[in-house]
Amino acid sequence: MEAQDQQQEAVRAAEDTGTDPAVILAAGSVVLSWFFFYARGDKQQGLFVGLWPPTILAFASYFEQTKMSDMVERATGRDTLVGRVERMVQSRTE
Repeated sequence: MEAQDQQQEAVRAAEDTGTDPAVILAAGSVVLSWFFFYARGDKQQGLFVGLWPPTILAFASYFEQTKMSDMVERATGRDTLVGRVERMVQSRTE
């Protein structure tokens, strides 16, 4: 039964990942990069557009990690004004 639950959770996670706008944009930019590089023969434009997917996915990862961090802080009770100010001051002194 536990294996079935884990499998269903993995399927849900995969479905969520596949419909994430960042993943769709990254895949679209890969296709656009191939189009410029091979179909139009513009290798420089193809390489430029080919650099977009890692950037898009990096931003998406950053925002996802920030969202998870905020959820953890709310769950632990550190999401108060005093807690936020303390973290800002602490990060500036390091």
